[in-house]
Amino acid sequence: MEVTNPNKALWEKGDFTRIAETMRQSGEEFVETLGIEPGMKVLDLGCGDGTTALPQARRGAEVLGVDIAANLVAAGNARAKAAGLDNLTFREGDASNLEGIESDRFDLVVSVFGAMFAPRPDAVAKEIVRVARPGGRIVMGNWIPGDPTLVAQILKISAAYTPPPPEGFVSPMTWGDEDIVRQRFTAAGISGDNIRFERAQWAFRSDLPPSGLLNIFRDYYGPTMNAFAAAEKDGRADQLQSELTDLFESHNRGSPGTEVRATYLKVLVTKG
Repeated sequence: MEVTNPNKALWEKGDFTRIAETMRQSGEEFVETLGIEPGMKVLDLGCGDGTTALPQARRGAEVLGVDIAANLVAAGNARAKAAGLDNLTFREGDASNLEGIESDRFDLVVSVFGAMFAPRPDAVAKEIVRVARPGGRIVMGNWIPGDPTLVAQILKISAAYTPPPPEGFVSPMTWGDEDIVRQRFTAAGISGDNIRFERAQWAFRSDLPPSGLLNIFRDYYGPTMNAFAAAEKDGRADQLQSELTDLFESHNRGSPGTEVRATYLKVLVTKG
């Protein structure tokens, strides 16, 4: 019997497209910073249904989106077709083993809150570096451990309600630690002088009130779905709901509707 990759199961469990719909404007704003030019070869890794891949393709890049979740790959290809973007293709793949993708291919490798969740982070760094061309760029957006803004706190709260991870598990939040990220890329052959960091913010926007945005996360975001399932079993679902309600309401800047911002680490790497 085939055992499903737990990472694949996590991201196919919900429907991340519902979360992604609240992220589109920030996706456009992020892509504006990338210096996309027509004909540029771009790999969008952990791309979901294309929140950053579609804006890249609209600017004329030749984009390959890779994601572990089959449902998100299908949704991305449907979005690309509907937009008439024949320069954008989505396919299934594991960020820690980009099998079938040749070395030194891409001018730009992008991963926004995607590859950080893949297992074997050292292998992820090596694969990202491998597929970037010499002189090419790597740009990652990663959530920051201990950060007081939305997503880091969602993941922190959710972790308190779920069973402990298996032995050997490496937290995805380590991708938000500058020292660890620098170690991973230097181990993959990148000079320390070619690794830079910035802090930026990503906004989740919805016409719904904060409680409505929280419901989307509760029903469609793998980590919170798992947390609520575990909390239901031990009678703590109301407590989890209360904690997350306070979080979403206290961070809301929108009126009417909801706008909640989350700080992330922007990793900027040049392959020598």
